[in-house]
Amino acid sequence: MGAVSLKIGDGTARFKRATMYSSAVNFLMIFSVITTNLFALYAFTYHTPTIHHYSNNNNYPKNISLISEKVSLILREIESSQKKLTQMEKQLLGYESIDLSRPNIAIELKQFLNHHLLPLGKDSRTGITEMVASVGHSCEKSVDLLSEFMNYKVNGLCPDDWSLGQKLILQGCEPLPRRRCFAKVIPKVGFQSFPISLWKNVSEKSFSWSGLGCKNLACLNIKKLNRDCAGCLNIVKGYETQRYVKGQSKNDFLIDDVLAMVGPTGGGGIRIGFDIGGGSGTFAARMAERNVTIVTATLNVEAPFNEFIASRGLFPLYLSLDHRFPFQDNVFDLVHAANGLDVGGRSEKLEFLMFDIDRVLRTGGLFWLDNFYCSSDDKKSALTRLIERFGYKKLKWVVGEKINGAGKSEVYLSAVLQKPVRV
Repeated sequence: MGAVSLKIGDGTARFKRATMYSSAVNFLMIFSVITTNLFALYAFTYHTPTIHHYSNNNNYPKNISLISEKVSLILREIESSQKKLTQMEKQLLGYESIDLSRPNIAIELKQFLNHHLLPLGKDSRTGITEMVASVGHSCEKSVDLLSEFMNYKVNGLCPDDWSLGQKLILQGCEPLPRRRCFAKVIPKVGFQSFPISLWKNVSEKSFSWSGLGCKNLACLNIKKLNRDCAGCLNIVKGYETQRYVKGQSKNDFLIDDVLAMVGPTGGGGIRIGFDIGGGSGTFAARMAERNVTIVTATLNVEAPFNEFIASRGLFPLYLSLDHRFPFQDNVFDLVHAANGLDVGGRSEKLEFLMFDIDRVLRTGGLFWLDNFYCSSDDKKSALTRLIERFGYKKLKWVVGEKINGAGKSEVYLSAVLQKPVRV
């Protein structure tokens, strides 16, 4: 037969190869079944001399007791074998941490996680024999919420529960399983053509407000949603219209100055970039004006950030920082991060994140750390030591103070770093 090729759209399905391990497991399963049946055959065919030589009815209770003990032993062996087989099956299916035998597990969740053999057998190119659905193993900690998320009418309308999905993501349950229902349709009203769309608001009816405290942009624009977003959805008036083109402090680097740091010999300059925790997408908008494509990673925490970014004609990526970036190595000319880089003081988590940033950034590319809040000297020192381990060239490094709303001084770090050549 010819080769079988299989292409999965967005890569959320995982595959397993036929291995010596799976063959050994199959052998153990067969051996366990044969052993159990032989033991059962022996128990029911074996009879003691007591039954043959004595016909006194007083001996029947002893015989019945002996048989009951053997039956109980057989049942315990069968139960033990079933548990072992279940565990082997989970290992083969690839979701060792999710127990689908628990009560109240949604049928759709079980259906999604079932393995599927390739219709034409083993793929001659890859050695793949079956597909295994991908779902975060941390979902086991939130299996009740996950089952609620997967409880819907197949081929019907999905529940309006995006906030439930985001809650699962924030608890480490990522990626979420796919669903076989139709997402809620929200009419997109008042969209402008690009590049006019970069600085024009659209109708608030174009956004989903379910699960959010605020129900309009006016409410959001008077709130400080995070350190990088105080009125950041006001793209018609206010500071957002001046951001990255006019600085308010020495920590505020301008886009044109940063782009000039690469120069004409910088391996093609800056063409594509990745913005981590990009708020309303203003960084991507300013870069788009300079013919630079930016992917903006953000969640919808307290605001419809993804829909807002898309309404500006920009590329949002609904992704948490706990997820490995879904990009190939060495693809971006620039990575921009502000306080989205803050991982709650967990040094190991920050280290994993920095290595993933380094992975997707090409040699000679720029890592722009933009107004990172240093809550203590220890935090600043830890971040500095971590950055120095990567051997980046410091094109610009500024530690400055800003006065917050309470009148207190806060320390911020801004830097532009260039990834070195490694051999």
